[in-house]
Amino acid sequence: MQKFFSRETWLFYFKHPAVRWNVCYLLLLTIISLCFAFVFNWLVGVVVLVIALVGGLTSVKQLRRLVIDANEYLNHLLYQIKQGQQEALLEMPMGMIILNRQHAVEWINPYMARYFSLMRVVGKPLVEVDQELAQLVLQHADDQKAQVVSWQGRQFEFLVQNKNHVVYLMDVTKYEQISKQFKREQIFLGNIYLDNYDELIQGMSDSAVSNLHNYVTSEINKWATANHLLMKIIDDDNYLIIGHEASLQALEKKKFKILDVIRENTSQRNSPVTLSVGIAYGESDLIKLADTAQNNLDLALGRGGDQVVVRSKDKPARFYGGKTNPMEKRTRVRARMISQALRELLNQADQLFVMGHKNPDMDSLGACLGIRRIAEMNGKECWIVVDDEHQHSDIRRLMREIDNYQGIKDHVISPEAAINKATSNSLLVMVDHAKESITISPALFEKLQNRLVIIDHHRRGEEFPENPLLVYIEPYASSTCELITEMFEYQPREGKGLNKLEATTMLTGIQIDTKSFTKSAGTRTFDAASYLRSAGADGMMIQAFMKEDSHSFMERNHLLARAEINNAVAICAGEEDRYYDSVTAAQAADMLLQIAGVDASFVITLRSDNVIGVSARSMGDFNVQVIMEKMGGGGHLANAATQISGQTIAQVKETLLGLLKQDPVDETEETEE
Repeated sequence: MQKFFSRETWLFYFKHPAVRWNVCYLLLLTIISLCFAFVFNWLVGVVVLVIALVGGLTSVKQLRRLVIDANEYLNHLLYQIKQGQQEALLEMPMGMIILNRQHAVEWINPYMARYFSLMRVVGKPLVEVDQELAQLVLQHADDQKAQVVSWQGRQFEFLVQNKNHVVYLMDVTKYEQISKQFKREQIFLGNIYLDNYDELIQGMSDSAVSNLHNYVTSEINKWATANHLLMKIIDDDNYLIIGHEASLQALEKKKFKILDVIRENTSQRNSPVTLSVGIAYGESDLIKLADTAQNNLDLALGRGGDQVVVRSKDKPARFYGGKTNPMEKRTRVRARMISQALRELLNQADQLFVMGHKNPDMDSLGACLGIRRIAEMNGKECWIVVDDEHQHSDIRRLMREIDNYQGIKDHVISPEAAINKATSNSLLVMVDHAKESITISPALFEKLQNRLVIIDHHRRGEEFPENPLLVYIEPYASSTCELITEMFEYQPREGKGLNKLEATTMLTGIQIDTKSFTKSAGTRTFDAASYLRSAGADGMMIQAFMKEDSHSFMERNHLLARAEINNAVAICAGEEDRYYDSVTAAQAADMLLQIAGVDASFVITLRSDNVIGVSARSMGDFNVQVIMEKMGGGGHLANAATQISGQTIAQVKETLLGLLKQDPVDETEETEE
């Protein structure tokens, strides 16, 4: 009874909420029962009181027993947990190091002791125990997640807990080896295409064709066997290769020398064959892998061929080769097919919009005029989208001349007006470019990107619209005007042909892009020029268009005076706070090539829209395109450019010099965009 009324007993009851409320409830119920019992009959009250006392004492004993058992269980469980923790720290297959604030070792578990050859390390600074490990602790002190590091020739998952001064190391060498082996054995697919095979075999005897095909196939097969690849012939000019990523890495280190072997050896046989290769990797679905490989091959062909494109889906491409200018095709079959496809699209559209690139040149605007005439010949209305800002002197002269041709003038509109006119059934043609970033109206592109046609003569880059309806990219062509001129042969005869201004503008575009037919001009270039001349192109008007004002002349000479020549490369950097016209910069780059001993030229200038422009030119032996692509631009092997924001001319020049050290003039490296 004394224990029942003791202070410890009542503290126990009121310490635990669950017990406290049950005890209070039972006491209250007992008191009420006693009151009713004594009111009813004192004898009944005494009986109830006795029962309550006996029951209460019994309940207290049981509760105390329950608490004692629970405490014993908890103590035993706590002991087991502590013992388990101690055993885990001592026996778990993970290294642990506890450091003090001065980075001295306070404790290591036995697993970790093996890596110190059981020598005494506790109490010593970690840097004295193992300098490499101490450096790893400093490098990864702020990491939120475990990192895989190399230490003592093995791989560890490494985690530093700064708060507790604890370092954890788990040996994952085996799993890393499995992971690397899995990556090395991942499958890649490649498509090999002979760029100019169909053109080469025309006119060749059957035996010569057979010998050429056998030689190329034999060389590719030997190359595939030496690099542990499976090669299968798909067609006379198409091959499939399958291999592991380990082999792909080895091929990339060698920069796909098979391109040079085939090109050089077949050239000695007077049948120069070039290869285009599209390779895809990093995908477990073989169908998707094959699609990506085909897209990469299309990209290689769109860039002019004679190169390899290696790319995993949704990742930047890597380019190898591209050392030769694209060869002119001998047939016009594709021009006819493109013309027919364009006519079908015109018939399905309610109207047509055509636009070139920013800072338009004669080739860009001449192509726009040509497309407008083709649309008119097919009974469709075509609007030429032109931005009045940043026009060079020759374009301003052309626009003044257009004022004399009311039919053309009425169809030249601003980007804002084009957006208002465009409908869901309109067709957009992008000429002389294929990049949204340099188009005149990105907003119009966004509105009609699913109704898009691209006609261009520049090498295709990674920035490319996703699903154009029609693509006509021919890097072998001298200009976009040449491509469009060839399409007039396949237009309705009853339509009214080119007028004097249109023919003159298009011929001017060809003449400027070919440097008066001295560069990139093939037989089809002269055919196109002859057609335009017969359509009424005026030579005197061409000279008038090509004249430059005195300001441009002085600006170009000012740039040329700032040129620096080193190792066959001329670099001209304009003044930091002086604006230069893009055409003036391009002309300066062209003129630098006229200097003896200069194989490539780069002109860096600040443009009126506060971006840094780089115009790059070469004689053809040095691929300036890959340099410009590394700087975010593109173009041709011998003619390329880029625009850079947020940097100074000095910074751009320093970047260019660094890239030129990687890509000296006498060889072309790969580019990774």
